[in-house]
Amino acid sequence: MIWGRGGTGVRRMVAGTLLWLAAAGAHATQTLDVLHWWTSLSERQAANSLAGALATEQLAWRDAAIPGGAGVGAFKVLKSRVLSGHAPDVAQLIGPTIGDWAQLGLLLELDDVADDQDWQDRFFPTIWKLSRYSQHVVAVPVGIHRINNLYYRPEVFAEFGLLPPRNWAEFERVAAQLQRAGITPLAQSGEPWQVATLFETLLLSETGPAFYRRLFRLRDPADWQDIRVRRALERLRSLKRWMPQPVAQRSWDEMARGFARGDAAMWVMGDWARGELNSLGLEVDRHFGCTTVPGTAGMHLYSVDTFAMLSGGYVKLRQQEAFARLAASVPVQLAYNRIKGSVPVRRDIDPAQLDPCSRQSWQTFGRGDAVQAPSIVHRMATDEAMKDAIIAQVYRYFSEDQIPAPEVQRRLAAISRALK
Repeated sequence: MIWGRGGTGVRRMVAGTLLWLAAAGAHATQTLDVLHWWTSLSERQAANSLAGALATEQLAWRDAAIPGGAGVGAFKVLKSRVLSGHAPDVAQLIGPTIGDWAQLGLLLELDDVADDQDWQDRFFPTIWKLSRYSQHVVAVPVGIHRINNLYYRPEVFAEFGLLPPRNWAEFERVAAQLQRAGITPLAQSGEPWQVATLFETLLLSETGPAFYRRLFRLRDPADWQDIRVRRALERLRSLKRWMPQPVAQRSWDEMARGFARGDAAMWVMGDWARGELNSLGLEVDRHFGCTTVPGTAGMHLYSVDTFAMLSGGYVKLRQQEAFARLAASVPVQLAYNRIKGSVPVRRDIDPAQLDPCSRQSWQTFGRGDAVQAPSIVHRMATDEAMKDAIIAQVYRYFSEDQIPAPEVQRRLAAISRALK
């Protein structure tokens, strides 16, 4: 059961019960078990900032961090814990999966907190919509990630008189010059989700936000046969010649450390990479530059970090609501996102407090649906089955050069038809 506004009396009754429970066992009711997948250096620091905010309310963050890029392992652990009757109090959930869990009646509603803090007016419209299911708030958003970022090494570009590429023709010229000088032009991991992350930026570059969203909102199999999808696939394969050979499967934070060492001149990755580079002691516009993937200027390929509260008998109601209230507040939003590399979900913050790369991300996202594109890989665009199928097909195409792009398009169309 999910409580709505009509259940306020029941909520207050339970809150009163919680006060009695607090007196009987304060330690048990003052701890929140938080399941997430933040395990890199910057992610741990960002999680610690949230834990520190909780501590001001005399609440302890009991960490349940599950390693694994893109949350693959964490989702499996969450399902296992819920099925075994040991659900965490708070869990990192993102995108359409929030609605899936809410539909099962497993999530606590946060309507009272949202009303008290005026989330509807304070959050960007896309964020407000994402936080709700069946007219009720069921998740607290903490940060917006931009994925179509191109990082580059300013000292290398300056040495060769290069400018960050704005389109793919410029990228090819820059990459060729760097390669002739013995510098690896483009960093890339062979992990399937990282390959697919690169692909979705190329797909956005070729199609623009409107057609990109159409692929998932309408799920018309014929759209996957579009020439723009083919060009994105072919560009993915052509970029391999600028990558280190072989393309090894390295975690994204290993890739960040390699980029910091100077292993490559450019890297396409979500802005969690900026948070990691900052945590390694690098500064944006000094040690590394940040721009958009060629052909995506003015577009925002996004993922949103969100937490949901598992109902779990409602014995942690007060603590869970305190978590939501703190996580959405302006001071915590600014502190957390500054570490994480993402930007606040609120539209009432002062952009002067953001670094230039973050400011551009926040302002671009604020232009609304016309420039926004939800990430496939990072669970914003579609359900788990479709996401996993796309990643598998893209990775196979990237790994096996004999597979033609039209064949992948046919497979993606068939998958879209089957899962529609």
